[in-house]
Amino acid sequence: MRVTVIDIAKKAGVSQSTVSKVLNNYPAISEKTRDKVLKAIKELEFYPDLIARSLVSKKSKTIGLIVGDISNPFFSEVSKVVITNAREQEIDVIISDTDYRLENLEWAIRNMIGRRVDGILVASVDRHDTITTDLEKKGFPIVLFNRHTDDKGTPYVVIDNERGSWLAIDHLVKLGHSRIAYISGSLNFSTFHQRYEGYKKALTDHDLIIDPGLVYSGNTDSLEIEKFLRKILFNKNPPTSLYAATDQLAMIVIDLLTKIGFDVPADFSIVGFDNIDIASNPHINLTTISQNKQKMAELALKKLLNIINEDNDDLPYQIILEPELILRSTTRSIRENN
Repeated sequence: MRVTVIDIAKKAGVSQSTVSKVLNNYPAISEKTRDKVLKAIKELEFYPDLIARSLVSKKSKTIGLIVGDISNPFFSEVSKVVITNAREQEIDVIISDTDYRLENLEWAIRNMIGRRVDGILVASVDRHDTITTDLEKKGFPIVLFNRHTDDKGTPYVVIDNERGSWLAIDHLVKLGHSRIAYISGSLNFSTFHQRYEGYKKALTDHDLIIDPGLVYSGNTDSLEIEKFLRKILFNKNPPTSLYAATDQLAMIVIDLLTKIGFDVPADFSIVGFDNIDIASNPHINLTTISQNKQKMAELALKKLLNIINEDNDDLPYQIILEPELILRSTTRSIRENN
């Protein structure tokens, strides 16, 4: 049978209220009494009823984390950062994967609120979503990170995606590339939309033509991307480089180019975005844009906990981090190819 506070009190020879005070870290308990209670807890293998405690304290010490696709290395890596940092503060994390579908986001939010989470972090949201904004307006603690909505009515922590794209294109242009293709997921997400805007701005700033034929956005299935690559690589004026809006897409492109018969970077330079852990693997060594995912996740968690605890918040309502170009070996000067 489940061990109760009554059992602990009998074992330690103290009152139930004393046990409750020890469990809730009340300061006005002698060390001797505290030690007796803790010893009884250990011997009886007592596990506190967190649900019951949350009903009293109005806090569950649990938060929700909603990501787009947990199999995507970026989302798994930021999830690990959130979980590790939350655990250090004795906070549990419930994770849900939306598979980038609105109905799954709605279900995840309903489910988490039903489980009495204290607040929710959302790492993937559609630009036109109103669910998270409505929740924030109702006073429920919610913070977006990685992506945000167009109305920007919710606290968020993101990278300057437009600037990141500009750095990627600027790097390729300095290497002599003027025909630069762009591949991304749906522009309904702020990350891809802003990275596309940065791509166009960088081309314009360098007096280069924006060729719609070199742009792909939408379904990130490898078969669709392969169709696009074969279309642009074998026309009269093919690109010499490609900027992928995520590292995951960049690695798909590298695999496909190898399959088609090209070499990276000898035939084709590639730049990604995210700087996921595997990007630095010596067999990949991907040139990419870092969005400092660890700092982003840490700040998002800190922001959410400040809102939950109603602490004096020294963080801006919305935070935009600076990107960084990480140079590795998937880009090469055109002059080296000649």
